[in-house]
Amino acid sequence: MKITINDLIEAGWDQDLVLAEMMEKVKSYEERGICDRKYLYKLLAKDFGKPQPKVGLRQEPAEVAEAIRAESDEEKENVARVRRRMSELLKVPVIERGAVMPDACPSGAGEACIPVGGVVAAQHAIIPSAHSADICCSMFASFYVKRSRVSNELDALTAATRFGPGGRHYDHLVDHPVNDEDVWDNPFLSGLKDYGRVHMADQGDGNHFAYLGEVEVSDALLTRLRLAGHEDLAAALRGVPEEVTTLRVLVTHHGSRGLGAHVFKRGHKAALKATQKVARGIPEAAAWLDARSDEGKNYWEALQYVSLWTRANHEAIHERFLNGIGAAKVASFGNEHNFVWQRGDLYLHGKGATPAWRDERGRPLLGLIPLNMAEPILMVLGADEEEFLSFAPHGAGRNVSRTKLRSQYGDEATRKNVIAHHTQGIDVRWFCGKPDLTETPVAYKSAEQVKKRIAEFGLAEVVAEIRPLGCIMAGDIPRVDWKKRRREMLSPKQKRQIQHRAERRTNKQQMNDPRHWQDD
Repeated sequence: MKITINDLIEAGWDQDLVLAEMMEKVKSYEERGICDRKYLYKLLAKDFGKPQPKVGLRQEPAEVAEAIRAESDEEKENVARVRRRMSELLKVPVIERGAVMPDACPSGAGEACIPVGGVVAAQHAIIPSAHSADICCSMFASFYVKRSRVSNELDALTAATRFGPGGRHYDHLVDHPVNDEDVWDNPFLSGLKDYGRVHMADQGDGNHFAYLGEVEVSDALLTRLRLAGHEDLAAALRGVPEEVTTLRVLVTHHGSRGLGAHVFKRGHKAALKATQKVARGIPEAAAWLDARSDEGKNYWEALQYVSLWTRANHEAIHERFLNGIGAAKVASFGNEHNFVWQRGDLYLHGKGATPAWRDERGRPLLGLIPLNMAEPILMVLGADEEEFLSFAPHGAGRNVSRTKLRSQYGDEATRKNVIAHHTQGIDVRWFCGKPDLTETPVAYKSAEQVKKRIAEFGLAEVVAEIRPLGCIMAGDIPRVDWKKRRREMLSPKQKRQIQHRAERRTNKQQMNDPRHWQDD
C-alpha cells in the first residue's frame, strides 16, 4: 500500500512540516521501486529529520488522593463511577497527580471524562475538557446592610439578573467596559464579542443561582480573618454602625455563558489536533495543548480574559441589585471552581473544586462553598492540604442523575409536595416560572456529610456560615422555549441573514422540483 500524509503524521512527523514536499519525495522513491515502508522512513529521516515518537497512555494511572467516603448504596455506586473515570484520565502521560473532592459525581459517559469534584495536575499542559465548557463557573459574594424585607429585595434581584437559555435581548443589554478590552484578535476570542455583550448580567440555567442570605459579624470571625492576613476584609465588615451585628449577603453562582462555551469549543478542537501530533490512543476528553506552544499561550490568555469577564458579570449583577435597593456594598470577594490555575510548571485543573492554597502573600485563600438552597453557604479559608492538591469541594454534588431523580418522584403532585417540604422557611423564585425538582435540596448530597468530610480531610477551615433567606434559579424550562429564546436574542442583522438563507433554500428546492420545470 502506498504511503499517505496520514501515515507520515502517524509515524511522528509534525503536521507543521511541509508534508506536501515530503509526499513528493515519497513519490520519487516509489517511482524508483523503493516501496519498503521502513526503508522509506529511513530515507525520509535523512531528508527531513527523524520523526518524533508518539506517546501513549500509561499502563497504570497516576496517583490519586480521595477525600470522599461512600456509605449508602447510591453513594457507593456514585464513587465507583467517579473512580473509573479518574482512573482513565490519570493514564494520560501529561497528568502527574489527581484528587477527588467530597462532592464528586460523574459528569459524562465518555472515556476519561473528568467527574465533577475531580482535580488533575498536568505538566506544561492545558486540558480543555478538564475545566469543562462552563469555563470559570464561580462564586461571588457582596455584603451590605439590609434595606427591606427579603421579598422586596428578591424582587429587586429578579430585575437585576436574568436566567434561562439564550441571552439578553438587544433592547436590554447591560454595558460593561470589560467588553471593550483589546483582546478580540486572540484566535480563541475572535468574533465572540457579541456573546460578551448579550450575556452580561445573565446567569443561565442549571445549578446557577442568586442567593440572599445573612451572616453574623462576630468578633470570632473578624479575629480569624485578621490572623489569616485578611485585615482589609475584617475592617470592611466591621466598618458599619455598631448596632449592626448581622449583614445581608448576595451570593451569585454562574460561569462565562456563551462566551466561555465557544472558547472551550475552539480550545478543545485545537487540543485534539495538537494531541494527534504527539500522542496516540488518547481519549478525546483528555486532549491537551502544550502550554509552552504559541497556541497554548493564546489559549491561556483567552482563559484569563474569560476569568476577567466572568468576574465583571458577577459585579454587574451585584451593582444593579444594590442600586435597585439603594444599598452600598460593604465588602465583596469570590472564587472560581471550574478553571485552570498555574503553580510553577504544573497546571491545576478543577472541575467543581475550590482553590484552597495560599496566595502570593502567604494568606489562605478565601472561598465560598454552597450546599443547597436551604442550607448555609460556607465561608472558608483554604487549608493548603498538598495531599489533595490544595483544593476543597465546590458544593454538595449529586448521587443520582437528574433523570433518575425525576423518575423517583414520578407524578407532578408528589414533586410539588417534595419541593414545598424541602424549601420551607425560604423564599424561592423560579425565574422561568416552573419549579425544578433537580435543583432542590433533595437532589444533592447531605450537606452535613460534606461539612464532615471537609473537616475530616483537612481541606478548609469554615469561618462563617451565610444563612439562607431566599434564592432565585432558572427553574424547569420546557425544551420548546430554548428555540424561542434563541430567536429572541438575535440581532436584526442575524434575523435578515437567516431569512435570506431560508429564501435561497426555497428557491433551490423549487428549481429542483419537476413541477416547476417548463418546456422551451
